[in-house]
Amino acid sequence: MTTIRLTAAQAMTRWLAAQMTEDGERFIEGVWAIFGHGNVAGIGEALQGMGNSLPTWRGQNEQTMAHAAIAYAKTQKRRKAMAVTSSIGPGATNMVTACALAHVNRLPVLLIAGDVFANRRPDPVLQQIEDFEDGTVSANDAFRPVSRYFDRISRPEHLMTCLPRALQVMTDPQNCGPVCLAFCQDVQAEAFDYPADFFEPRVWRIRRPEPDPREVAEVADLIRSAETPVIVSGGGVLYSGAEDALAAFAEALNVPVVETQAGKGALAAAHPLNFGSPGVTGSACGNDLCAAADLVIGVGTRFQDFTTASWTAFRNPERRLVSINLHPHDAAKHMATPLVSDARVALERLTGLLDDTRFEAHDPKARTDWHAAVATVTALPENDGPDNLPTDAQVIGAVQRVARENTVAMCAAGTMPGALQVLWQAAPGGYHMEYGYSCMGYEVAGAMGIKLAAPEKEVICFVGDGSYMMANSELATAAARRVPFTVVLTDNAGYGCINRLQIGCGGAEFNNLYKDSDVWPRIDFVAHAASMGAHAVKAAGIADLEARIVEARGRDVPSVIVIDTDAGPGTGAGGAWWDVAVPRTGGPARLEEARERYDANAAQQRVHD
Repeated sequence: MTTIRLTAAQAMTRWLAAQMTEDGERFIEGVWAIFGHGNVAGIGEALQGMGNSLPTWRGQNEQTMAHAAIAYAKTQKRRKAMAVTSSIGPGATNMVTACALAHVNRLPVLLIAGDVFANRRPDPVLQQIEDFEDGTVSANDAFRPVSRYFDRISRPEHLMTCLPRALQVMTDPQNCGPVCLAFCQDVQAEAFDYPADFFEPRVWRIRRPEPDPREVAEVADLIRSAETPVIVSGGGVLYSGAEDALAAFAEALNVPVVETQAGKGALAAAHPLNFGSPGVTGSACGNDLCAAADLVIGVGTRFQDFTTASWTAFRNPERRLVSINLHPHDAAKHMATPLVSDARVALERLTGLLDDTRFEAHDPKARTDWHAAVATVTALPENDGPDNLPTDAQVIGAVQRVARENTVAMCAAGTMPGALQVLWQAAPGGYHMEYGYSCMGYEVAGAMGIKLAAPEKEVICFVGDGSYMMANSELATAAARRVPFTVVLTDNAGYGCINRLQIGCGGAEFNNLYKDSDVWPRIDFVAHAASMGAHAVKAAGIADLEARIVEARGRDVPSVIVIDTDAGPGTGAGGAWWDVAVPRTGGPARLEEARERYDANAAQQRVHD
């Protein structure tokens, strides 16, 4: 047997560079790296030796590097991914949040965290967590509950089993998610004679699991017996590439479609069967359909509480639930009739079986009225200018009016995700939302990841001042690497979304807006963004914002457009209840009123059939 003598770190990087997609590209496109104690000597040396065979990119924060990698994988529809490496201690735990984000959103990312010495000779090493009762614990054990696959590499030969397992998880359509490899720092530098054929190129294919014919038949029977079905399109439709199959299924049966945050953009907003979104941030026409539906057909959705309005959206007493999903865990939720399958395959099979089924036409007026309401709340304000603070809906309207077919609207947390879901008219593939984990700080790094994955797209990143302040440093990375995208930074002087939630739950305004807290930093966001290399301006109003977005096209660095907004108003359109616990005793009259509203809505919940 021919062998190659390498350090464990050299072996890992060489193996990663040889893992290919069906299109002949590297599955792991490259590695984001911040070097420190625990990965600089071993992994750092190995990556330097790889050069362009496995590119290394330097970021500013381990969490945001991972966010960029996750956005890249999402944009690639899980067909390609990136790796991120960190030092042993805080560098590693910085990635735990991003790992949880990828886990919730079923997205592949490879996190390679430095770890303690396997030989334990120098214990306790710098940054080592010591568990008084368990000598095997390290800080990286924090990744266990948020990883789809976790392994600790404490011998060089472990790579020959853990690396194929890692890629198997990352390319598995059912179990796809983040992988954490805790790589003991002394082991990184140890030499081993690896079999030469271990480094031969390998192609990883994304399977399309076929459905059980009995489940297909059962779901087909349920559809035939329905009177008012509705389709809930989730992120699984996009990952499957099932957009055309969804449209064909809906058109053949004449069934309306509503889209979740993760599924938005699967069906063009202009399609006559697209009735917007369901749930908390849903459209009025979409929620009306959901309320009347006697059969809810979920396709690639987790039925998260925003989608279901905490299970008050689908309140028809005769309602049945079907869940088409890759993973049995998701397919069987809430006593649904499961159809475990790839979304595209399942929809095609059902369409073929139901060629004798077609439902009554839907009154187009509800959809027309909805679009008219959207146009009203997103219109240019009458008194446009710096003395009249616009709403978030008006900001969205400005971007919508100048958006093109290649525009991708992206966001993650705060007011904008809900406003965008209910108001943004997405072109196919023109929407990217991280709302499974609702992670503040994803936006700027995520925009960079999208642009790296799809350089032909115009990426417009919506971010509030609060989320921008949590994580903005990858703006410097994007500027230095000449990765252009546009950031629309809405400054409402605090956490406006949570402030409205606080009020809605009967609380007093407290500690969310700067005016209600103990400090009000006067931040010059234009100067801040410019100091990191971005082109930064402040818009004087909505019309000026539109012009600034158009001007940003053609630049080779990020553009940041700051606009002051009013923290008070919501979207003024659509919406439904959300189950957020209200204090059950004490408090002034506003709390008593909030409790009454809560009890009335909770009585409408249908958690089990």
